[in-house]
Amino acid sequence: MDRDAFRPSPPADARADGTTLVFVRDLRHPPTTVWTALTDPAQLARWAPFLADRDLGRPGAAVLTLVDGETTQQHPATVRRAEPPHLLEYTWGDDLLRWELSPLGTGTRLTLRHTVDDPGMLPMVAAGWHLCLDVADRLLDGHPVGPIRGAEAKDFGWPELRDTYAERLGEV
Repeated sequence: MDRDAFRPSPPADARADGTTLVFVRDLRHPPTTVWTALTDPAQLARWAPFLADRDLGRPGAAVLTLVDGETTQQHPATVRRAEPPHLLEYTWGDDLLRWELSPLGTGTRLTLRHTVDDPGMLPMVAAGWHLCLDVADRLLDGHPVGPIRGAEAKDFGWPELRDTYAERLGEV
């Protein structure tokens, strides 16, 4: 797919649980394949909003570097739980991310629980992960479009997704 033709998929199942975004997405790929996309630094670099300094598939300290164009910002991270290919939990700065992977036919039901300090951020977080997971899905399909991060996301439907998720999460 031509990157310029990229458009986001329809909004995913998302809800707020206090300051936690619960974001559910069904993927066509088995949990082992999705696990690798979530933990391997080379794959993360092709879809995630950050670069990882190591494989996230084992507990311990890590550094996740947020990328926005030419600007980068390093954040300490700690992988708290890594139970391949079903559960990955880590901190990213002050946030906590918990990825749960369940088999769904030949694919995977991915449930992300992303806890933030400010619940007003949840629609933005949902829109960002929505775009990132669209990019990851295309990467896993063998049709990479390259990462869509930071301010560039505004050119790929992020504002509309943020507004839709704000309505769904009761933030408007």
